Amino acid sequence: MKTEIVEFKGWTLRVRPSTEENPRLLVMIHGWTGDENSMWVFARRFPADMWMIAPRAPHHADPQGFSWRPPQPLTFGRPSLEMLLPSAEALIRLIDEYAASVKIEAKQFDVIGFSQGGAMVNVLGMLFPERVHKMGVLAGFVPAGLDAYIEKRSLEGKQVFVAHGTLDELVPIDRARASMQLMEQAGASITYCEDEVGHKLSSNCLRALEEYLTN
Repeated sequence: MKTEIVEFKGWTLRVRPSTEENPRLLVMIHGWTGDENSMWVFARRFPADMWMIAPRAPHHADPQGFSWRPPQPLTFGRPSLEMLLPSAEALIRLIDEYAASVKIEAKQFDVIGFSQGGAMVNVLGMLFPERVHKMGVLAGFVPAGLDAYIEKRSLEGKQVFVAHGTLDELVPIDRARASMQLMEQAGASITYCEDEVGHKLSSNCLRALEEYLTN
């Protein structure tokens, strides 16, 4: 897979362009302490018609990497909508400006995210449902503060892929199951893959994700 690093309007992106006509845009959102390289381990067999971008989050994480929210004491693992909203809005601007610069269609895009990136996927899907097509929440969760969007069923009609490990200690499986209930209350139809792994994506769930993105 040939990818390239792109510096674009203050963002650092790793990009795999597509040679297909009218490519689909896939945005891949890394987790806490990750960067623009983290999500590509999942992407080796993703569809050829996808133009894939993985942006680096705007905030430094401690002790390394990057985060989609500023550091806030005593809130580890519990980012809220309020904390993530500035990055979500900035991502939408980035997608529009980048897509225009390379002349690809981005009125709707697919998005997958891991851990904190999965929380960002839920924020994007609920706040900007008209923009988001397919959603993949990998070892992620629904952050606090989305109650109003859940009540108005912002994910109505959307197919959402969710994968989680039963041995996950960073985002426990009970939290993932509670988050799925919230997504369903918001109107989503969920394709769920659960496996006996920790805070990672199993090979079985990766195959299921590839199938979800292809169909």
